[in-house]
Formats: sequence, C-alpha cells, structure tokens
Amino acid sequence: MKRLIFEPEHEQFRETVRHFMQTEVAPHGERFREQGMVDREIYAKAGEAGLLCTWADEQYGGAGIDDFRFEQVIIEENTTHGDSGFYINLHNDLVAPYIAKLGTDEQKQRFMPGIVDGTCILAVAMTEPSTGSDLAGMRTAARPDGDGWVLNGSKTYISNGILSDLVVVAARTDPEKPHGISLFLVERGMDGFERGRRLEKMGLKSQDTAELFFNDVHIPRANLLGEEHQGFRYLTRFLAQERLVGSIGFLANAQHAFDVTLGYVKERRAFGKPIGAFQNTRFQMAQMRAELDMVQTFVDQCVMLLNAGELTAEDASSAKLLTSEIEGRVTDACLQLHGGAGYMDEYPISRMYTDARISRIYAGTSEIMREIIGRSLGLDERKMS
Repeated sequence: MKRLIFEPEHEQFRETVRHFMQTEVAPHGERFREQGMVDREIYAKAGEAGLLCTWADEQYGGAGIDDFRFEQVIIEENTTHGDSGFYINLHNDLVAPYIAKLGTDEQKQRFMPGIVDGTCILAVAMTEPSTGSDLAGMRTAARPDGDGWVLNGSKTYISNGILSDLVVVAARTDPEKPHGISLFLVERGMDGFERGRRLEKMGLKSQDTAELFFNDVHIPRANLLGEEHQGFRYLTRFLAQERLVGSIGFLANAQHAFDVTLGYVKERRAFGKPIGAFQNTRFQMAQMRAELDMVQTFVDQCVMLLNAGELTAEDASSAKLLTSEIEGRVTDACLQLHGGAGYMDEYPISRMYTDARISRIYAGTSEIMREIIGRSLGLDERKMS
C-alpha cells in the first residue's frame, strides 16, 4: 500500500541512508556477529554522513530538522539494509533527547558535538539484576558527597554497554520515596565505573549488551541531568517516543521478513511447482500483506502525531503492542514457509526470527502495553470497585 506521509525530501534522504547502510554497515555484518558488537567507527562514519541526531541544533553540528520522519527513515533503512546490532536508534532517538531536552547549556556544549559526530556513543542504564524494569525497586543509589554524589550499584541488559562513552544512569537519591530517582551522566573512564561481561543473547548477536558496575563513582554536580529526584518523571516523559522508535523497527523487520519470503516462495519448488503457487502459501502471504499494510498506516499516523506533539502514552503503547506482536507472527510464519532452510543460520529469516523475540519484552512487555491501554478505557480495578 502506498504510504502517504513522506515528501520528496524524505525519499531523497532514504536513498542516501540506504546507500550508507549497504556500503558501510551490511558488508561487515558477519564480522560484527562474530565479535559481538559493531565497530565504534561506524558511529563516526554515520556522523560524517549526517545520520546522527538530524534534529540536533546546528550549533552542535546537527541539521536542526524537527521532523521525526527523517529518523523514521534511518530506523527503517538500518533494519532492512544495515545491521540489527547497529543501535543508531538508541543513540539518536532514545538517549540523545535526554541530554538535548534536560541538559544544561554547559552539558549540551560539552557532549552534543560528540554525540552528533559519533565520537561519543550513548547508552541508558535503568534495568537492574534483581528488579528488572521495576523502577520503584531500584537499588542503585547516589548519596550526596561534597560538590556531587557518590554512585554505587549495578545495571544489566544495557544496550551499547561496551561501546558507550556516556551513559545516562538512573539512581535512587531519596530513599524515603519509591520514585525518588535522579539521572546522572556517567562518562567513560570515571574511577569506579566498570563494565562487566558482554552478555550472550538468543538474537541480536552483533549488538553489545553488558552489565555495568558503579563502585564509589564520584559524580560531579555538573553531571546531574535535570533536577534532583525528578528522574522517574523524566523517564516517563520519554517513554512514548521510545515505544514508537521500537515500533518502527519491529514493523520494518516484519516487512523485511515478508519481502525475503516472497522472493523465496517464488523460486523454491516442490512437487513440480513454486511453493508460492500452493493455496496455503498464497493465503498466508495475502493475510500478512493486509495486516502489515494496516499496522504500517497506524505507525505512520503515530509519527505524525509525535511531530505535532500529540502522541499519547496510549497510542504509543498500542503501536508497540501491535508491531511487536505482528513481528513475532510474521517472522514465525515466514520461517515456516522456508521449511528446513529457515532453521539454518545462513538464511536471513532465521536471524530475523531470533532477533524478533525480544521485541515483545523490552521497552515494556506486551502485557504491560495491554494494561496501559486497558486503564485508558477506564478498566481499572481501583476505579471500578
């Protein structure tokens, strides 16, 4: 189905991004998988090509384009033609906005140029070993000390954990309040900041995920991000965009799986004819095509709502739920249509399938998305009793 939200300048930009992904990222995919992470130089090359934080102010080296469709194009083209481990979306659209929107002028002057040119790779650290994503149960804490704080604790499942030069770390600063959390900018090389092992995962083999440890790390006052004790409010504020960013990638992966499988069923033969000629194959592909077009329309509308400052938590949760679930169904069905070949790692569909499994978990599980949507309908036990 023709997509209606893009202007000629977006399509021209798409060609630029696609060329970059095909020439600078995709050819190194196997090596990235073997080493368990992408080369950090990829971020610098992306920065040189103008693909990092297109929205950033020109004074920091950005293009100053306040139009999320350009970021949407980057996510889609990386998913389809780049590498799933190149977490450019995390850098551009999840972490950098914290610094751009919450940071002081001094912090932005200090960090944003490196963020835009790719020499300062970003990560965000919220999840902990014993509490998962339950921020109220957070144990990592920072206590006041002279002109700053002393940070102690650990985080796990941190994307870009090894590569990152700057990490936005959530830590408890008010032990009397469940949500008494602050955000801190922890820099590579700070005494007491250590990276643990790179975690082995089911999918996303080329994306580094690691444990982080903070042992009496001195955080200067200049590295407090936003106001003290307001971290929970900030994290909630950025969740809608985070979930939309994920949704764009999930759906792009499903679309790519469909395209790969369409080509396969036209060429693979069984019982003297292409397997795409069998009714079961035609019906499955037709169903997926209709569902993908429907969900794509919804996601595109969410992007336009974000541009207008009107994307709600409920709409973002709906997008995250629908896209992660359809990604799981489509990659599973497409693998099945590949038969035994689909189980072989050499076939792209095998990797798409394993990469997709995390989508229904991170950035809020499908169950949590249903809770958010259900409560928005007034279906809250506390309000109905």
